[in-house]
Amino acid sequence: MKIGIIGAGNIGSVLALRFGENGHDVRIANSRGPASLAEVERETGATAVEAREAVKDADIVVVTIPEAKVPNLPKDLFAGVAANVVVIDTGNYYPRQRDGRIDGIEKGATESRWVEQQIGRPVVKAFNNIYADHLRNRGKPSGAPGRIALPVAGDDAKAKAVVMKLVDEIGFDPVDAGEIDDSWRQQPATPVYTGDFDAAGVRAALQKADPVRKPEWRATDSSPGTFDKPA
Repeated sequence: MKIGIIGAGNIGSVLALRFGENGHDVRIANSRGPASLAEVERETGATAVEAREAVKDADIVVVTIPEAKVPNLPKDLFAGVAANVVVIDTGNYYPRQRDGRIDGIEKGATESRWVEQQIGRPVVKAFNNIYADHLRNRGKPSGAPGRIALPVAGDDAKAKAVVMKLVDEIGFDPVDAGEIDDSWRQQPATPVYTGDFDAAGVRAALQKADPVRKPEWRATDSSPGTFDKPA
């Protein structure tokens, strides 16, 4: 498949590598342009392009940028892109560490529902609850003991099935985590977040999640700080 990745940070670069290893045609873009991605090209085998080129004729588009940067994407990014193209959102809201206050999320929208509103496309939430290093190095063949499972949430069953197949291809057990309005169960500070559970463990962790966002994961008047010194 043709996969376009918007964002070349830790998760975006690892996904580019892993998808390419599994035979997919991967293009990757960031806000600074293809010339800034020479090292990413060398390390992952993906082709560095402009954002509009990444989504053009893609079967799957991965949006993997800081939450606060999502509104800065070109408003016409998906113009001319087929309605059935699968869009994956890997993002997390870090108000005190990186993103500052995002009112829509603070008022109760799930992170991925808010992303949908910004980009004008439905998304599938995946790859957000695992460290990039673990995503790169801890995949195992299907059926292997201790295989890590990843939750996948989305409203479109066909799109979710496509993403779950990708999860399996790169070495993890996909777990259906419900619809996008259920995706709060895999947001930061929930039991499944960075838990590296197997499939049974992921299902149990999703059920234990508390819908109330913890104070340390809400913005303050001085947000954002840094990951070392949240504000």
